[in-house]
Amino acid sequence: MQITQITGEDQHMVTGYAPDHVTVNGVRYASSLILRPNALLPSWPVADAAQLRFEDLAWIREHPPEILLLGTGPRQVFPDRAVWRELRMEPWGIEIMDTAAACRTYNLIVAEGRTVAAALIVGT
Repeated sequence: MQITQITGEDQHMVTGYAPDHVTVNGVRYASSLILRPNALLPSWPVADAAQLRFEDLAWIREHPPEILLLGTGPRQVFPDRAVWRELRMEPWGIEIMDTAAACRTYNLIVAEGRTVAAALIVGT
């Protein structure tokens, strides 16, 4: 699905997505990634939400956002109970949803001017 960019080019925005990729500012990524308005980790080594470890989010924890969106692939999958418990103790809000919903929500939150990070699992 193609998404219309809704803010300036100085921010990372999702411009398209499909089960096998996410497009950010017109660049296609076929592997999981972490996205922030001002930063991008283009090769995040998480391919399955069930395998997510708390340590996999260290890049986000360096500069905590207001909210973290966890896109878990084509359907919503919650991480392991121990990881979920640790995530809820962090200073950010967290929303877990399928990757398509996380992409749409990310763009809306960026447009509101809020601090957001999206950890997007792609290709599962």
